Order: sequence, then C-alpha cells, then structure tokens
Amino acid sequence: MKLYCDPISTTSRPVMLFIAEHHLAVELVHVDLMNGGNLDAEYLALNPNGIVPFLVDGDFGLGESAAILRYLAQKSGSATYPADLKARAKVDEAVSWFSMQFHEYFCLFTCYPTMGVPHGLDPVLAQGLMAYGEEQSVRWLKVLDQHMLGGRAFVAGDHISIADYLGISFVLLGEVAAVDFSPYPNIERWIARMKARPAFDRTFAGFHGLVSFIRSQSQIPA
Repeated sequence: MKLYCDPISTTSRPVMLFIAEHHLAVELVHVDLMNGGNLDAEYLALNPNGIVPFLVDGDFGLGESAAILRYLAQKSGSATYPADLKARAKVDEAVSWFSMQFHEYFCLFTCYPTMGVPHGLDPVLAQGLMAYGEEQSVRWLKVLDQHMLGGRAFVAGDHISIADYLGISFVLLGEVAAVDFSPYPNIERWIARMKARPAFDRTFAGFHGLVSFIRSQSQIPA
C-alpha cells in the first residue's frame, strides 16, 4: 500500500499516526503541498480532487482521511474501530462531529486564517473570521471537554479509536493560533495522553516546525 500525504496536512497526520502505531506496511509518498505538488498532473491523474491524503492498495484508491482510517482499521483488524455495532456507531458519531461541527468553527474560522488559508484572504476579513470562530468555538470546546471527554480517557470511550487520531490533529491546530486550552482540563489531559503516544513526536514533527515558522512570522506568542 501507498499513502500520498504531507506531514503539514491536518488530514494526513491522523492516517500517518495510525499507520505508525499499527506498524502497517504502507509506503508514505510525500506530496509537497507548499510547492503545489497536489496539483501536479501526475498526482491529479491519481486523485482528481488534488488533495491529501490518498491511499492506494493495489488497484484500489481511496481518499478522505476518515474513510482511509476506517479502511485501514478494518483491514488490519484494529480495535480502534470496534466490531460491536453500538461502540462503532459512537466512534462514527465522534468522527462526524470532528469533521463537521468542530472543523467548521475551530479549524476553518479560528485557525486556518492564522496560517494564511485560504491564500489571498483579505486581512480584515481574516480577522473577522477568526473573531467569529473564537466566539463560536467555545460551544464546541465545551462539548468536547465536558461531554465527549468527561469521565473517560478518549473521545468515544475508555479506549483509543480512529476518532482520537482524527480529532487530535484538528484540536492541535489551536497551537497555530495560540488557543488557550486551560479552561478545558479534560481536553488538556487528552492532548497530553495523545502526545505521549510512541509515534506522536515523529508524526507531528513537520507540523510543529510549521507552527514555529508561522509564529515567528506573525508574532503570535508561544
């Protein structure tokens, strides 16, 4: 199998972390987003969406981070996507929640404008989006802290699931915007728990380098 990805990609890191922790025989093929590698003709022929990650397993191709996580978990027999119907449904619920509610207000509005995404966004509009995102994100951070993580170690139960792999990449985008997680102690404990995982540092090294660069350019406090 091959995974076309970039460590700076928020949606690549969950799959990369899953692969590393499960010791899967998957070749990581770097698609250089900073230099437009996702728009190269060769890559577009493989994945017309021109985004990462993208998994190739023989003659089978699959895009979208959540779908790839589900596929790899089922292919490898990982307990991170449980066989029990109700337990799996709760994992699916958390994956959808991160991908929809949380991603929209926290990632798109609060964090990405700090990174200059979308490119060419008017600075005044960017500030307005970030202010709106910060205001609206409080609701979803409280849900994550008090309900999804309240009284348990991981977002869908007492054991790690594919929802945690996806969610931690989204939540840690807050480091780009210097989001203060101290009002959310359960989130802080979960972040620490995920950062302590054996493959975390090497998987997120490229992201942390990007965070340092963005902060140095925008004078965001460390």
